[in-house]
Amino acid sequence: MNTTLWIVAGILAFLFAAVGLMKVVTPKSKLVAGNMPWAADFSDGAVKGIGVVEVLGAIGLVLPAVLDIAPVLVPVAATGLAITMALAAVVHIRRKEAPAVVVNLVLLALAAFVAWGRFGEYSF
Repeated sequence: MNTTLWIVAGILAFLFAAVGLMKVVTPKSKLVAGNMPWAADFSDGAVKGIGVVEVLGAIGLVLPAVLDIAPVLVPVAATGLAITMALAAVVHIRRKEAPAVVVNLVLLALAAFVAWGRFGEYSF
């Protein structure tokens, strides 16, 4: 189970870091014109803030355990990302963007799985 948790955390970290960095470095207008039309409902600072939260969450999924410095931050980061995905799902439900809701719910489930495993029997 420990290996499975590491794999899931690594995949989540990669995905959240990539998407978060894209939100931080890409102008809002390009995000809206591309595959993130929801960004039109938020200020530029809010979109960048969401990106920063996702990048920090990605770092928190892996780095504390790898460095063995405050590894309790791993399940905390996973919980934070699960909450972020729950809020993202609400936004997509309001905008009637069903495919995005499915993606949010899958990421939420994976983050909740990591949080459950690392808070529970398979903590560091």
